[in-house]
Amino acid sequence: MPESAWKLSFYIISWLYGTYLLFFAGYPFFHDPPSVFYDWERGMKVPLDIALAYLLQGSFYAHSIYATLYMDAWRKDSVVMLIHHVVTLTLIVFSYVFRYHNIGILVLFLHDFSDIQLEFTKLNVYFKYRGGIYHRLNDTISNAGCVSFSISWFWFRLYWFPLKVLYATCHTSLQSVPNIPFYFFFNVLLFILTLMNIYWFLAFFKLLGGRKSAVRLALAQ
Repeated sequence: MPESAWKLSFYIISWLYGTYLLFFAGYPFFHDPPSVFYDWERGMKVPLDIALAYLLQGSFYAHSIYATLYMDAWRKDSVVMLIHHVVTLTLIVFSYVFRYHNIGILVLFLHDFSDIQLEFTKLNVYFKYRGGIYHRLNDTISNAGCVSFSISWFWFRLYWFPLKVLYATCHTSLQSVPNIPFYFFFNVLLFILTLMNIYWFLAFFKLLGGRKSAVRLALAQ
């Protein structure tokens, strides 16, 4: 429970800040993804508000690598989670170094929202039984959370992410910067991130299928 509460707090703060950058600070990257590479040049200045977001996210994922290894409960997908944190931190660090920070803000925004749904749902699962007493409200919220989480995961990570991020990095980046440095390096990492998103999406529905089978078995008995 403390692990999920901490993550929920972080993801809410980071996603709200990403929302501010993309919708209220004048950056057009969400509605116009190709613009992330407009006027790109080596060593260009990183705006302070974007640099702050990078500091926040980089610190979190550096800590997450340590926490996954030494603090968090070890789970079946912990190895995949560790790979995810390493890939994400690598993308954060190198995208800052090579001044691909505009696309980085969009990537982080599209991933944080479903994590809010996930940690909120997990907290309500943990709160279903407190002091040996069943709490129907938390059970209802957790079931609704499963639905909202699956929808947000698909929409943000499996639909918008390829449509906005991969389209910009794989296609329009070459139009704006024909000899863009480390083109394959960054796109390979982004595709690895996509594959992990697909892996967790399928694992989630496999888990739901297992829960339904258990319920049917209990009813039959």
